[in-house]
Amino acid sequence: MTAPKVFIFAPSDPSGESHRKLEQSGCEVLLGKASWHTPQGDREDEIVAMARDADAMCGTSIRSTPITRRIMESADKLRIVGKYTIGCDDVDVEAATQMGILVTHSPTESNWGGVAEGMIGNMLCLLKKIRERDSYLKSGGEWRKEEFTGTYVGSRASDGYPGLTIGLIGLGRHGGRVAQLLRPWRVRLLATDPYIPPSRFLEHDAQPVDLETLLRESDVVSVHCYLSKETYHLLGEPQFRLMKPTAIFLNQARGQVVDEQALVKALQENWIAGAALDVFEVEPLPMDSPLRTMGDKVLLSPHMISSNVGSGLGPGVRWTTESVLKALRGEVPDNVFNPEVIPAWKERFGGRSLI
Repeated sequence: MTAPKVFIFAPSDPSGESHRKLEQSGCEVLLGKASWHTPQGDREDEIVAMARDADAMCGTSIRSTPITRRIMESADKLRIVGKYTIGCDDVDVEAATQMGILVTHSPTESNWGGVAEGMIGNMLCLLKKIRERDSYLKSGGEWRKEEFTGTYVGSRASDGYPGLTIGLIGLGRHGGRVAQLLRPWRVRLLATDPYIPPSRFLEHDAQPVDLETLLRESDVVSVHCYLSKETYHLLGEPQFRLMKPTAIFLNQARGQVVDEQALVKALQENWIAGAALDVFEVEPLPMDSPLRTMGDKVLLSPHMISSNVGSGLGPGVRWTTESVLKALRGEVPDNVFNPEVIPAWKERFGGRSLI
């Protein structure tokens, strides 16, 4: 039997442990270049050549050259495209589904849980004016200033203070954990998500609303959805104009969910009070981006909100390696991103082991 070929298009395992595991299972491993993870360049021809005849592909984000239909068509026996990351926006999932190919991702709790915790931290940093207080005192400020008064987040029974209204765009793993973390604060929680059942809103004590209602009524708007054709530029000028001038906006999902030029305008013209951003339309964030010049009005992070001890790509590498091995054994792995393909996939590959 010919060894099944696994093409790792964007390697992210310096230890080589996952590569050895695949080889010990009888696979031929072909490594792409780590540089393909960068945003620059288009290397589709080169990737097509390396992907030819692959039975499986996997890797981390490949920003320079997404995994296109053409790349997948170069491997007519391809069973699976596995991602070390949560997001699959760099894979043509629609084409994969039409071709009967599984796409898996790695929603490890160490990562999505870290995103939720980071969102809470960013929200509090903006609302409590933590940076402003710190820099004022360190720069020689004498003592308290009224302008550094923070915002109380939760409701208070003692004086009837209702607390803030927090709107979550997406109530999946990220948004759901945020809702759990906010429960003791007794805030009013709004959420919009067309892909989850009503029971999940009840579970998290979140009021289901449409996007326009969420934007109009929320004091904090936080994005927790995937990037897809439906969510690309979901938030633009019309949406930011709906928000309260006192509201803050947080995005830790994907940069292209937001029309960044519209967000800059909203901040410059005070349609909203501030923003905390971990993701951007173009990454790395260009040096001439207006967002870099807005001082304490924005809180910026270099796409690291999920980077905590015990998180990162390591758990996803291990998870994806197991998914690849399962698919090569003719078994449906966990965390299939396009579950609608499973019946067709089983018909093509189910029970047919290559290892």
